[in-house]
Amino acid sequence: MQVIIQKDEKSAVLLAARIMADALRINPEMVFGLATGATMEAVYAELTRMYREENLDFSGAKTFNLDEYIGLAPEDKNSYRYYMNKHLFDNVNIKKSNTHLPNGMTNDVIGEGKRYEAAIQAAGGIDLQLLGIGQDGHIGFNEPLSSLGSRTRDKSLTPETYRQNSIYFDPPESMPRRAFTMGVGTILDARRILMLITGERKAQIAAKALEGPVSSMISASAVQFHSNVTVILDEAAASELQGYEYYRWAFENEPAWESYR
Repeated sequence: MQVIIQKDEKSAVLLAARIMADALRINPEMVFGLATGATMEAVYAELTRMYREENLDFSGAKTFNLDEYIGLAPEDKNSYRYYMNKHLFDNVNIKKSNTHLPNGMTNDVIGEGKRYEAAIQAAGGIDLQLLGIGQDGHIGFNEPLSSLGSRTRDKSLTPETYRQNSIYFDPPESMPRRAFTMGVGTILDARRILMLITGERKAQIAAKALEGPVSSMISASAVQFHSNVTVILDEAAASELQGYEYYRWAFENEPAWESYR
């Protein structure tokens, strides 16, 4: 696991975006796994800038998002399809037919998870999976006690997740209680994982996920099993890491950061 500490959130976001852009330039047919959230908005804004100013070409790329609320149509402003269109897909030259999210309006909830898994496999698997982390340590909507071998499926959201996310809904009680999510096992199948963690409020859970025991109570801890993980944190999010000084030293003594491509 490569742990990279940046001085602030902006620096962390820029590095994450640059790693994704470099990967796309090396392989124009990259298959990305994508995440949502406030921090990711800044990543997508930077990728959009690169498309406009640096000729970053998304025309051959494919994407699969981690999750989607059950019961929300794509045009619903709280759906993750709407989020992705707004923050990335509508702003770059990616083909919409190459962008994939679970179908939140399906009548076949069990079948949708299997369909999504099959679509990922048909695309050749995910080359680079972008991840954030929830305050309880979840990745995607893999809430505490999710199986570390789980696949894409429907999942009941915890009261904590509901409290955190319902503020974006009007009225708050209109937020769905269930969502589709890639499973932990699905995420671990990606050839490379890029995790971005920022802010002091994520410091404690970042330390548990990256340095603590692997546990189904903290699904993000499963990335410790993966052989190709880059974790980027700002100083605030890294503040409780036991290996803080070592991670700093190791990164500063590496060859040029291009080795993280």
